[in-house]
Amino acid sequence: MQWLGRTSGARRSEQRRLLVSDALVAHPTVVTNHALTLPAPPEQVWPWLTQTGWHRGGWYTARWVDRLLFPANWASADRLVPELVRDLAAGDTIPDGPPGTAEFVVQRAEAPYLLVLYSTTHFPASWRDRYGARLEWAWTFVLEPEGSGTRFLLRSRGRAHPWWLNASYVALIVPADFVMATSMLRGLRRRVLSARR
Repeated sequence: MQWLGRTSGARRSEQRRLLVSDALVAHPTVVTNHALTLPAPPEQVWPWLTQTGWHRGGWYTARWVDRLLFPANWASADRLVPELVRDLAAGDTIPDGPPGTAEFVVQRAEAPYLLVLYSTTHFPASWRDRYGARLEWAWTFVLEPEGSGTRFLLRSRGRAHPWWLNASYVALIVPADFVMATSMLRGLRRRVLSARR
């Protein structure tokens, strides 16, 4: 699972492709690439990304994944919610946990083609104080027209410190990322398809 789980659906060219966000995490210990073709153009997929987050639209994962990985979060939204859809810009935050815990900071938002998120908050503050624990994590969403649909590439790059925590991070995050990312992509495809009917 450690090696197989690092990619799902991504073409070799997508796995090797350099992205503008790659420089955010130097020397990552985990790089994953997951991709899927969605049945709608980027303009119709983008609003779904803008409403993501904790106690917002969720991450479009299956309900069992929500319960397993995010038991205190709401179920992922099955529709676009006008009060949650928003214009994203660099500096905006997307919560990934209760207030004061994990969040992503938007580094780039080029609607409807590119969203780059970055976080250093996914370890508890007490770990940072006690162990010097740090986690850098960049999450990149690339949406490109492909026929009448969208080729959607989801790349994650991460690195944790100190070394013993990084070893645990690598062991745990690859299978968790595989489950979440593939579920998210399938969930997005189902929602985008349903919205077009």
